[in-house]
Amino acid sequence: MRIEAITLRHIKMPYVSPFQTSRWTELDRECVIVCVKAGGITAWGECGANQNCAYSYETTKTNWHVLEDFIIPAVLTADLADVPAYRAVVADINGHPMAKAGLEMALWDLFARQAGVSLQKLIRGSGDRVKVGVSVGIQPTTEKLLAVVDGYLAQGYRRIKLKIKPGRDVGDVAAIRQAHPDLLLQVDGNSVYRLEDADHLKALDEFDLLLIEQPLGSDDIIDHAKLQPQLRTAVCLDESILSATHARWALELGACRVINIKPGRVSGISEASAIHDYCRARGVPVWMGGMLETGIGRAANVAVASLPGFTLPGDISASARYYHEDIIETPFVLNPDSTLSVPTGPGLGVDVRMDALERVTLRQATFRR
Repeated sequence: MRIEAITLRHIKMPYVSPFQTSRWTELDRECVIVCVKAGGITAWGECGANQNCAYSYETTKTNWHVLEDFIIPAVLTADLADVPAYRAVVADINGHPMAKAGLEMALWDLFARQAGVSLQKLIRGSGDRVKVGVSVGIQPTTEKLLAVVDGYLAQGYRRIKLKIKPGRDVGDVAAIRQAHPDLLLQVDGNSVYRLEDADHLKALDEFDLLLIEQPLGSDDIIDHAKLQPQLRTAVCLDESILSATHARWALELGACRVINIKPGRVSGISEASAIHDYCRARGVPVWMGGMLETGIGRAANVAVASLPGFTLPGDISASARYYHEDIIETPFVLNPDSTLSVPTGPGLGVDVRMDALERVTLRQATFRR
């Protein structure tokens, strides 16, 4: 198939409330939305990077640059029979997985729509719902954190993830566990701790956590392999896992017992599926992370989370958790059993609201053959 046109949109959407991790605070979502047209079909994708480079070296600006100057020119001159053909075309572009993933998502949408099937069916997922939880940013006080958690539990979320940092970790976790003894609870350090903090992190073992996510360096596997044997709590790697090869390294070294999969972080749905398959074959649980996506990216994440190895609740909360107004026709809503429904329509299974998209677009450009 020959791609006729690709449109990039740099958008900015305010969050319902600020989202604070151990190292940065976000007030709004900036990202690049990708629109692909071919054979009378319009398809959509979303790049994962935000406006800052705290989580990754990629940003909204670098996504745009790499897409405009390298990925799109290569794609517009190619004949793409399927997504693997796209991955072969961009294989020599070093790094920039989030830029690659944004266009790959649109191509998955395109080929699924062309086949008249949902993305879930195309990647061989199953089930009509996926288990989800909610990620709670660091709050001004422990009392405020308790109130926020109680609010999400009242909405129906059954799994809570707490962002933590030194000084706002053991005490906060203890307070939540005391208030909610049976809650599915996990924590995320966002790379703020060091191996020397192992004795401090051991204190978290007493709270029966599902996992502690990425406590050490974002590019580290070796020190995590030294940390995991010191903890009863399972270490989960996020930023350290960029491919199925990284997953193999981490598991062979014993650096973690759980892996967080984010398609945007690992260059797309194809690599996310490969990581899933590797972990499932070894009995290692995985779960779907989130990068505060719009409804476009959320639809893709929900479909991927329906693969059988995703046994832990994901960070793909309802649209209203993040946005007053999403850019899709039917926003994702939380079901009473703390799940999201998997779209069944062709492709991603969601329709973009062009009026809402126009309101949040800062700039756009179209590239043609």
